[in-house]
Amino acid sequence: MFKKTLTKPDGRALYLYSNSAIQENIVPTNPKNDGAKASPHMRWHPLRREWVIFAGHRQNRTFLPPKDFSPLAVSKNPDFPTEMPEGNYEIAVFENLFPSMNETTNDAPEMSVETKPAKGICEVVVFTQDPDTSLGQLPLNRVELVLKVWAERTIELAKEENIQYVMPFENKGVEMGVTLHHPHGQIYAYSFLPPVQERILESMKQHAKGKLLEEMIAEEMKDGSRVIFETENVIAFIPVCARYPYETWIAPKKGFQHLHEMDPKTLKELAIVLKTTLLKFDGLWQRPFPYLMTLFQAPVDGNDYPFAHSYLQLTPPYRTKDRLKYLAGTELGAGIFVNDSVPEEKARELKDVSVENFL
Repeated sequence: MFKKTLTKPDGRALYLYSNSAIQENIVPTNPKNDGAKASPHMRWHPLRREWVIFAGHRQNRTFLPPKDFSPLAVSKNPDFPTEMPEGNYEIAVFENLFPSMNETTNDAPEMSVETKPAKGICEVVVFTQDPDTSLGQLPLNRVELVLKVWAERTIELAKEENIQYVMPFENKGVEMGVTLHHPHGQIYAYSFLPPVQERILESMKQHAKGKLLEEMIAEEMKDGSRVIFETENVIAFIPVCARYPYETWIAPKKGFQHLHEMDPKTLKELAIVLKTTLLKFDGLWQRPFPYLMTLFQAPVDGNDYPFAHSYLQLTPPYRTKDRLKYLAGTELGAGIFVNDSVPEEKARELKDVSVENFL
């Protein structure tokens, strides 16, 4: 993997990555903005015992522009600079212009509940310069490069003093609230351990043998009815406990605390299984398939988490070809999900989707 670090005109860092050498004369760019500095803050929710972030400046972020005027398109018009400079790189990473958290905020209003500045880092990861493709349609070596970039950024963000947890993710499709169609994901680096990750890690820790996900995977392999695709070291399956109809987990069969700890063979197989799964998603109804993809990892707070097991979770919002899975009374009100299908049926649908051999 080749990397080049540049500085944008507004002072933000720009990291360029590629599978081949990157040219030397790339000129960094950024969209024109009013120069306002975001000052997000957090307020403590006493009943749920979790932080809520308030970032009012995000109301003004770019919303579904034409692709030629997307801030993630390559800059070609000097009167309309974007985040993406011209050059021969493959992936670009930079701090979000409208972050939910940042390292410069120091403001937090006095309230009846505890408040503090929303310290953290929000980065955008642009997967390609091509606006008319998707992560699953990219060549295998690019999908693998995305995983390597996530791993490298986790290492780098972990070096920051306040960062305790790094979460790469991708929202795909307007159904998931995407405001820019250009293929991209994000990385949130939190100054605290998010509640979902805290609960998952606690479950892994409390498991008798400390290998909870490994045991779940072994049971899925033994049963076989929910397995979508697998290689020697990596598996994709709809878990027996899936909350969403097409919820899919992609995991190495052996646990790793972080993505960057995976050996090259396992990482390549992870790319193969991820690409295969995404192609199956798109092939199911012969149209782009929306989803939220999240990478779960161990915290980066300097402690050891031998029980942690990194994995990808893909959460598509559809329950049938033309019906979305809405969160309603029992899901939002009680936190108890109702799945209107059974995992075995949905896994069979995806398993039966033929994917062209790309190896």
